[in-house]
Amino acid sequence: MAHERTEDDDRDRKGGRGGSGGGAGGAGAAFRGRKVCRFCADTTIVPDYKNPALLKNYLTDRGKLTPARVSGTCAKHQRAMATAVRRARMIALVPFTVTGR
Repeated sequence: MAHERTEDDDRDRKGGRGGSGGGAGGAGAAFRGRKVCRFCADTTIVPDYKNPALLKNYLTDRGKLTPARVSGTCAKHQRAMATAVRRARMIALVPFTVTGR
């Protein structure tokens, strides 16, 4: 009994999901557009290690720095944010990890 190849077998082999469009969010999801860097938009805000309230907006619940693709910061300010978080951790303004799990 030989197995006949079907279109579904070819799609599975190629890694395709089938359907139309694909993409994140499923069917009907609207394209939101590129996120704007908060620091480029408002030049009065500066990533500073002495401002833990601002830094906590860019940390996950586990204490890790959020990626630029999630937070929307540009590469220049993402590097500055990472440096500020490292400095704030060293003087105990921001925790290295979250305890109590």
